[in-house]
Amino acid sequence: MVKGTRVERDSIGELEVPEDAYFGINTQRTLMNFRISGRPLPSEFIISLAEVKKACAQANLELGVLEERTAKAIERAADEIIFEGKYLDQFPIDIFQTGSGTQTNVNMNEVLANRASEILGYPKGKKSPVHPNDHINMSQSSNDVIPTTMHVAAVKSIRGNLLPALNTIINALNSKTEEFKGIIKVGRTHLQDAVPIPLSMEFEVYLTQMKRSLEEINSLLDDLALLPIGGTALGTGINAPSGFAESVVRRLSKAAEFSFRVNPVKAEGISSHGAIVRTSSALRSLALSCLKMASDIRLMGTGPRAGLGELSLPQNEPGSSIMAGKVNPTQAEALIQVCLQVMGNDATVALAEGHESILDLNAAKPLMIVNLLESINILSGGIHSFTEHCLKSIRPNVEKIRSDLERNLMVATRLVPILGYDRTAEIAKKANATEKTIREIIIEDGIDLGDDVDKILDPGRMV
Repeated sequence: MVKGTRVERDSIGELEVPEDAYFGINTQRTLMNFRISGRPLPSEFIISLAEVKKACAQANLELGVLEERTAKAIERAADEIIFEGKYLDQFPIDIFQTGSGTQTNVNMNEVLANRASEILGYPKGKKSPVHPNDHINMSQSSNDVIPTTMHVAAVKSIRGNLLPALNTIINALNSKTEEFKGIIKVGRTHLQDAVPIPLSMEFEVYLTQMKRSLEEINSLLDDLALLPIGGTALGTGINAPSGFAESVVRRLSKAAEFSFRVNPVKAEGISSHGAIVRTSSALRSLALSCLKMASDIRLMGTGPRAGLGELSLPQNEPGSSIMAGKVNPTQAEALIQVCLQVMGNDATVALAEGHESILDLNAAKPLMIVNLLESINILSGGIHSFTEHCLKSIRPNVEKIRSDLERNLMVATRLVPILGYDRTAEIAKKANATEKTIREIIIEDGIDLGDDVDKILDPGRMV
């Protein structure tokens, strides 16, 4: 026996486990067999899993199938993870493991069992007096515990991170929409000059998209509220006492201050993960809206001498290690990269659902939740960073906007009802060839409009 280890036994045989580890032999076997990415599941998932295990122990106590002494020790061990962040280093299992997440569930069972036994005055590694399967996993299966935890973790992350970020950017866009009212600029379609448009209207587009994403994500919380706990292996509820699911869900709801509900068809929440897919899809839609906003603002801020130069973006840091004085649209670029990652994550989630929801179990649970949580977290952080370090400080370059608008050829569109399409096109082409304004060509050619030229070509009357 190597110094610093203990020997544990299971149905397969004996194995050495680090002496100070709170995990046990099954986790050690997993670490040996799944050396793939070096990326464990995120701590927010582990904490949510501890919350589920705590609620299960309390429910088992309430239903009289778990003795109070054991239940209280499990609850205390879980609380150390939930509220103190202890033992998070005891969950090293790779994301790429069994598709049910069984290894991570077993990892939690072992850590809680060893810590609860320790609390009761016994050494780690003996599976006594608290057993990982008989006590920690009582009335449960990895198949219902892991998807339940997926939903709990997603709801907590959305409510705690994404919704506040969305509300912040909506408030900022509201302010910018009001601030930019009265500023008329050259519109653009196909990246070519178009008729005038209010700058406020362009920002109102972004605002509307953010509001719609907020509404969609809020509505999806109702899908995520359905938990399959109590379904155990396949959704039939084998080995779970009557009332177990309701008791667990009631406790999880109280802890999260959110109304979780028992999935009426628990097998659906085990064999397939439509709620996760729909949520990921909503995040992709949000990412696409953020991508448009960041790309547009970056384009309107190009320059300062040779670009559109309609917006002045904040100068947060030097933009080049060689070109002195250069400043780049870094916040827009960071958000764009976030959006691209989220779209890639969504593709992975969709493939995991389509390829691995086979018969009675979806076998890509760790992959799905890791990608979903990453999307939630990086979107939250990206939106917050863009709002605080770019959006709030954007200023319009009014003189540049006014100069471009005066030279805009597409104000000629107002002449179409008067002169017809073909005659108007000739005026626009002549103005472009001679680098004159539409107004100058009309006066120069002595075109009688029967009204005041300035009134007809006033951009303010075109919006």
